[in-house]
Amino acid sequence: MRVENSAIPSSAIAARGPASALAPTLSAPDSAAAAAAPAFPAPTTGRGGTVLAGLGVVAFSLTFPATAWGLESFGPWSLVALRSVLAAVIAGSFLLAARVPLPERRHWAGLAVVAGGVVVGFPLLTTLALQTSTTSHAAVVVGLLPLTTAVLGSLRTGERPSRAFWVAALAGAAIVIVFTVGQSGGALTSGDLYLFGALLVCAAGYTEGGRLARLMPGWQVIGWALVLCLPLAVAGSAVALPLEPVHLNAHGVLGLVWVAAGSAFFGLYVWYRGMAAIGVARASQLQLAQPLLTLVWSFFLLGEEVSASAPVAAVAVLVCIAATQRAGRRRTGRESRSVRP
Repeated sequence: MRVENSAIPSSAIAARGPASALAPTLSAPDSAAAAAAPAFPAPTTGRGGTVLAGLGVVAFSLTFPATAWGLESFGPWSLVALRSVLAAVIAGSFLLAARVPLPERRHWAGLAVVAGGVVVGFPLLTTLALQTSTTSHAAVVVGLLPLTTAVLGSLRTGERPSRAFWVAALAGAAIVIVFTVGQSGGALTSGDLYLFGALLVCAAGYTEGGRLARLMPGWQVIGWALVLCLPLAVAGSAVALPLEPVHLNAHGVLGLVWVAAGSAFFGLYVWYRGMAAIGVARASQLQLAQPLLTLVWSFFLLGEEVSASAPVAAVAVLVCIAATQRAGRRRTGRESRSVRP
């Protein structure tokens, strides 16, 4: 019995290259894995990811001063609702202009975590806290946020930073906490429960957003999270605006615009893209600089006093940041060398 030769001609194989020649031998599981591969793979290392995450930190450092400005014109519930509406309109416009299709169903749960953590939870809780706390005191939340994000990111994404990384991260968190608590006089305020709640929900949103940014562009992650919250934000605005007095001034309008366009959209876009590039743990430690930047903005924009120990704390924090980034790069290099073709 003669078997028909259905093999690909050798000339066609040579034209396609070895990868194409091996394609017919892929098993069904291999084909399924290839189909499930992310459509937007992110670079695993690179200076560009650090720069993007750093831009996000700069944008976030202006959030507390801008919120304090916004509270001059709006009540806390109105400010958070209007911030979400404006940011969702901006994000939705970009998504429509780019004709981005709806995310896959498997991504919606993660987007809901991002929305609940960084679009609703963190802005609302910190805005309520800033009614009784200064921006200097509220910065203690950001002082703990890098460590909390690194821990959650390690549990959620499977990253395993080195021991040197954790030592530097703990040292940086301790420096920031001691400095910010000392800056605020060491006293706890009634808004601290809001601040610690904001810490937890924001770390969860950062971690899940960093994971999703490996599967889709970072601007789409925050874009769809904002759009997901739009109905709730519109309803909240309709309820809050009649109940809370509005006194428009330049500070209030500028504060609202920044927390919507700068913090909620641009900042989170570059932040998630940077996290996807260098990892959740490494990117999170860049936020050790955020409380000190916030204090600088508070001094220039709000007239709050900053102690003479700020430069010393700034240098110590920068040393810790450099140590975490160096430890993260060494870890990535060892893992890359351990992978065999």
